Amino acid sequence: MRHLIPARPVVVPLLAAALLAACGSMPAPGSAFSQASLPAPIQVPAGHKVALETVGIGEITYECRDKAGAPGQTEWVFVGPKAVLNDRSGKAVGKYYGPPATWEANDGSKLTATQLAVAPSGPTSLPFQLVKANPATGSGAMSGVTYIQRVALQGGIAPANACTPAAKGQQESVRYQADYIFWKAA
Repeated sequence: MRHLIPARPVVVPLLAAALLAACGSMPAPGSAFSQASLPAPIQVPAGHKVALETVGIGEITYECRDKAGAPGQTEWVFVGPKAVLNDRSGKAVGKYYGPPATWEANDGSKLTATQLAVAPSGPTSLPFQLVKANPATGSGAMSGVTYIQRVALQGGIAPANACTPAAKGQQESVRYQADYIFWKAA
């Protein structure tokens, strides 16, 4: 016969409090992504709803090139991204790469987009960004996406080391993370 040991009276309330605290910090099921704290130029127009929220983790590649319109000067130029797109639980659901900038879901659907606006996000991070999606190829998660926002940025700015004429042609990658919010017409 099996004997059950009763839970100690103090342990049960502590476990319940810990569970409630953990649940309180999680977004409510079906809760909408809020644009309230984002700069106006990168807010998605009314009439759209969030279709997918992802966290992109990867790198941005830069190349040391001649500065346009400034003979003899050089600068780091954005070459392209390479990132894994994870859902909010951390499961890989796609990838982001370029050029051209392409968002591809694991189901094979993918799209490119046209930049509409950027806004500063901080001195050590890429800017916020709003792009208008081009029609997707393939059917799946990217089908019907109208806008993509890049928010919650960490890193990704041009390398700190000098881009000198002697370094022309050299490439360097920097780590970054950003949330990519995919919107569809409501």
